[in-house]
Formats: sequence, C-alpha cells, structure tokens
Amino acid sequence: MSIDVPAVLRRVRALRDDFVAGTVRASDDLGERSLAGRATLLDAQTVAVGNSRYHARRIIIASGSHPLIPDAWRAFGERIVTTDTLFEMETLPRRMAVVGLGAIGVEIAQALSRLGVEVTGFGANPRLAGLSDEAVDLALRELLQKEFPLHTTASAELSPASDGIEVRSGTVRVLVDRVIAAIGRRPNIAGIGLEALGVELDARGMPPVNPNTLQIADLPIFLAGDANGRAALLHEAADEGHIAGINATSTELRCFRRRTPLAIVFADPNVAVVGQRFAELDAAQVLIGQASFKRQGRARTAENNKGVMRLYADRNSGRLLGGEMCVPAGEHMAHVLALAIDRELSVQELLRLPFYHPVLEEGMRSALRELSAQLPAGSDSDLASCGAYQAEALD
Repeated sequence: MSIDVPAVLRRVRALRDDFVAGTVRASDDLGERSLAGRATLLDAQTVAVGNSRYHARRIIIASGSHPLIPDAWRAFGERIVTTDTLFEMETLPRRMAVVGLGAIGVEIAQALSRLGVEVTGFGANPRLAGLSDEAVDLALRELLQKEFPLHTTASAELSPASDGIEVRSGTVRVLVDRVIAAIGRRPNIAGIGLEALGVELDARGMPPVNPNTLQIADLPIFLAGDANGRAALLHEAADEGHIAGINATSTELRCFRRRTPLAIVFADPNVAVVGQRFAELDAAQVLIGQASFKRQGRARTAENNKGVMRLYADRNSGRLLGGEMCVPAGEHMAHVLALAIDRELSVQELLRLPFYHPVLEEGMRSALRELSAQLPAGSDSDLASCGAYQAEALD
C-alpha cells in the first residue's frame, strides 16, 4: 500500500478553502463599507487608501502576519517553502529540510516524514515545540528521532548545490530538494504608518500595546491579532478581534482578563503547555508531579504508550500552576488542566473529580497523585468527605 500524496494535498486544500469560506463571506458582506487598497496611517485618526483619506473616531489594525524568510534565502526562489506555499504544491519532493522546530516546524516535519519524505529537522533552539521543561523535551526528542534526524546544536546555513540545497549545521551536511522555513512569523506592520502616531517604537518597530485592552499607548487605535506579535493563533486572534471591536465601538475603555495560557502542538504524541511554563516558575516554591505514559494502561492497549506529563503546583497552597507534556490525547487533558488553573483549583480538588477506567486521563491522575503526596495537607483519599447531616445523633 502506498500514499497518494497529490490526493492528500488536494484534500488539505479543499478543507482549508472550506474553513476560510465563512471569513471571506463576512468581509464580502460589507459591500460598500469594504475598501480594497493599501492603507496607511497619517495620524491617530486618519487613514489614506490610495488617493482617498478617511477620518475615523477609532481605528483597529488587524493586518496579520507573514512567514519569516531570511533575506539571504530568497535567492533560492521556489526551493524555499513556507506555510503559505507548502499546501499549494501538487506533490512533494523526495528530500526536505525543516528549519525551525517550534510548534509549526515539528508538526510539519513529522507529517511530511509520515508521507514518505526524507525529512531532516534543524533548530537553533535547544528545546523543541515551545517546551521549556527539559524532561518533557527529552521525551519528545527521543520519539521524534525515531522518525527523522534532528540537529539543534547550531544554526542552519544554506548554500546552492547542483541538484538542490546543501544545509549545514555545525559538522552536519545534508543535501535536500527544498527547505521549509519555519523560523517564525512577522507582523504585517511595515509601511502602514506606525511612525506617524508619535509613540515610541521598539526594536521590532512595534508600538506599546496594552494586552487587556489592545490600545496603542493612549491613542484611539487598537492593534489586534497576529499584527501585535503576541500570539499567532487563530483563537487568540479571534479573542483580540472581540476585545478591539468592543473597545473601538464603546464610549468607555474596557479591560479584559485574558484566558489561561494554552499551547498545543498537533504532533504524535500531542505536545501541550498549559498555565505557567516550567521556565517561568520559582523552583523553590514549586512541586512537580510526573507520569510516564509508557506503562499507562489505556495507552498500552492502543499501542500508543509513550511520552511524559509533568505538572506544577504551588508548594504552600497546593494550587495547580501549570504543566508541560508530550502524551497521547494531550490536547484534551490540557484543556481540563487549563480549566482547573482558570478556576484556581488545588491538586486535591482536581483529584476529587471523576476519572473513569480505562482512560488516558488516569495518567494525568497519576501525576496529580504524585503532587498530592508531596503536599503537607494532602489527604489519604481522593474522595471528599461526606457533609454533616445536621442531626446531632448522626453527626
């Protein structure tokens, strides 16, 4: 049995087109209120589009982002591929390098490898997929290296070869047909006139933006979505569009509490970071609970027993603070943990929730129990005690 790669890519394009159709219709439905053209800020309340000028009470900038390609790489033309161009290809070459092993790089590298491409991964960051916990990173690295080689000790450099591109990283030399640039995204802010606003721009050319209101400094302008460089994720952009839209149309500025941080990488196994990352924590104030999924019952029956979960709790209160993991169905468990963190639940309160058998979530319970055993107020039971009957003879 073989994979029909052109058919796979056609299906991906069809799904993508269907998913974005609603968004396209929303802008089309604006009719005369939708203007096509290059927009430039002239001041905090004036926008130029072509030869026309428009005065606005408030302005929202939501110009999106684009994949970052180093200038030196542009000479390779179509041999450099990004997420904008990968899915437009009719088929895939035999050999590809993925440069950048963050969330997108790891997802793409593993998918291409499983489609039969000879993939080599390169990254300058010693941690993979946005992880900061060394133990989880090591588990993920060991699993991925069974599928394709990884090189993360030096930056990748490209040079032309007779039949492709040579990628060099330290002492490693690899010849490939194409290179996928997965080294990040850059906000689409060049040339839109931010310098006309009279506020200080940072080294990236970004103005100061309040993350809870999305207001630029004290101006009647709001910077939302990928354009502010905060998090290039659709659901985050949707939240920010909501915040910016409300504040741009209200008489009073509203401050919004942002959701519990949650990052998911759709690799196998899933990678997830929820709440506070390991690198953000004070080691002296934190307890760690760990569960290996190599022996987890449900995972073993599905022959998907791999990966590790690490959860972090406050040493004094027992409140769950965060977690990092690479485990099967991690995308779902991460949501449960995010809900618990949002509700400021303690480890013991989480353990009192129902856990069915046999399910993968029992692995999460194992990590929670390891945390509970380290807490001074830890109970000898996951179950809550019955309440008083309010009757002296029974109480």
